[in-house]
Amino acid sequence: MDPDSRPERKTRRSQLERRFEAFLWSSRLMVLLAVVPALLGALMLFIIASLDIFSVVADAWRHYTGGGPDIHKSVVTDIVVAVDIYLIALVLMIFGLGVYKLFVSRIEPVEGRDPQHPFNVSSLDQLKDKIARVVILAVIIEFFRAVVGISFDTPLDAIYLALSVLALALALYLMALAHKQE
Repeated sequence: MDPDSRPERKTRRSQLERRFEAFLWSSRLMVLLAVVPALLGALMLFIIASLDIFSVVADAWRHYTGGGPDIHKSVVTDIVVAVDIYLIALVLMIFGLGVYKLFVSRIEPVEGRDPQHPFNVSSLDQLKDKIARVVILAVIIEFFRAVVGISFDTPLDAIYLALSVLALALALYLMALAHKQE
């Protein structure tokens, strides 16, 4: 065996290995297929929720200035729905920016922020935790929207509602307790 062939073989192998590793590293950019649509979805939801709020304002204006249709039965529900849409948009933003920061590149403006800022994540667990908190708020808002239109047929319905509110209060308390321990 020729001693000169070994280094050439080793060089070729290491060059192939470097190219493959460069390809593997570049494959992290596939997460942009999740990041860009998430941010576009957030933008669309912000626009939709804002238009819903403007619609409520316009309806209220018409009601109080020109005797338009009564808004009292729908105004709270419409605003709560808009807030729920805003929260879902925030989930998409936190997800998109967090995944980008974790897998593609640091986001310079976020780096100098408070570590607790929702866009400042350093691990997948931290990203999941921040998203989970916003999702829980969205669920609470959705519960509130459902409660606004509820009618009680029996006294037991009122007790179920009270137990549901108690469970939500306990969940919020436990969330706050966990947040303090961080």
